[in-house]
Amino acid sequence: QVQLVESGGGLVQTGGSLRLSCAASGLAFSSYAMGWFRQAPGKEREFVAGISWSRAQTYYADSVKGRFTISRDNAKSAVFLQMNGLQSEDTAVYYCTAGEHMNIWNYWGQGTQVTVSS
Repeated sequence: QVQLVESGGGLVQTGGSLRLSCAASGLAFSSYAMGWFRQAPGKEREFVAGISWSRAQTYYADSVKGRFTISRDNAKSAVFLQMNGLQSEDTAVYYCTAGEHMNIWNYWGQGTQVTVSS
């Protein structure tokens, strides 16, 4: 049974930082691309960042480029999202996802809430 468990969300002021973590189990982690999506109230879920299984390729939404950094530790079956310079528009539930390909996401976590207050 595949499990993706996010942690690290919370309340932060504008301009602050948070680091999200996702612990994976039940899958060959090092063979999967990993990603982060987010969903704000009343909006569709959107792609935030992705990283290839080899860590050679990373992708970011334009809205977070230069502020967010995705990384992974294959030895620990974990993926991270370092978020700096947070803005109110970043408020959302953040989801960890794993996929056999970068555009095909097979598994999802339950999400962690990030709230940025002004």
